[in-house]
Amino acid sequence: MSRQDESGAVQNTPVIVAHELSKRFGDFTAVDRVTFNVQRGEVYGWLGPNGAGKTTTIRMLLGLLRPTAGWARVLGYNPAVEPKALHQHVGYMSQLFTLYNDLTAAENIRFYGQAFGLGRRALHRRREELIEMAGLRGREDVITANLSGGWKQRLALGCAIIHRPQVLFLDEPTAGVDPLSRREFWKLIYGLAEEGVTILVTTHYMDEAELCQRVGFISNGRLIALDSPEQLKASGMRGDVLEVNSPTPNRAMRVLQEARNRGELSCEEIALYGAQIHVVVPQAEAARPVVLRLLQDAEIQVQGIAWIAPPLEDVFISTVQAEKQKSDDKRPF
Repeated sequence: MSRQDESGAVQNTPVIVAHELSKRFGDFTAVDRVTFNVQRGEVYGWLGPNGAGKTTTIRMLLGLLRPTAGWARVLGYNPAVEPKALHQHVGYMSQLFTLYNDLTAAENIRFYGQAFGLGRRALHRRREELIEMAGLRGREDVITANLSGGWKQRLALGCAIIHRPQVLFLDEPTAGVDPLSRREFWKLIYGLAEEGVTILVTTHYMDEAELCQRVGFISNGRLIALDSPEQLKASGMRGDVLEVNSPTPNRAMRVLQEARNRGELSCEEIALYGAQIHVVVPQAEAARPVVLRLLQDAEIQVQGIAWIAPPLEDVFISTVQAEKQKSDDKRPF
């Protein structure tokens, strides 16, 4: 893709490309040979726990860290050698919001607008647009430290896109924000994507990953799966998921775990999801009567046992476990 592709004529050329991207800090490998690409206008998610390598990957794509090996291109720029030129075309919002708490909302917007070189008229027009977008009308002169988490979040997004970037990097942007504010924030994300902005967002919230068009699972610095949420759930699960409903879920889970330890129940995982127990078994039809018998023998009331389509969290855990098993199998004895 050319650097000044304003016509949008080339729609299928990736906007972000990473090839065998790696970063080591001494003996520690934070990102290990990661390869992926992101298309124009796509909402692409990185899903993984803290310390998995998500932030390090973004920092390499922004040119804030130089890769140890591999390479990347963002809008045709090489972040490792052209970071300043790249930064005029990308936006970045970290989980810390990067706001000045002793400035008002309007002053934060003005500061970032001036930093990106917006003139007085353009800055005034953009300020009004962003105040409206963030729902901050009437709160423009409130000191940022006194804004709630949701208001700060939307203000930080406004500051990140004040220069109308073509690519937006969002690093755990909803961490510590209430569910309603998270939902409103994602409406803004999809509004930007509809305008053609390419968005790479990292998260450890499974419900947010479901909202992405494609999701990459990252664990211990490695990309272990990549596809749409629907395809990951359809093909990425080892076994079936039985959902067990009981008025005493903690006790029921202990009984099933003890049965697994004794070899009476074959299963990959037993975990609580809210008030339900998810049991990942090789085959739901064969395992269901075994689970029911074990609970009834322990005099535990069972309100229902049913096969369910796997939620993304189950698929992620199953994929991580499969990757760990492959790594263990490769170790020399």
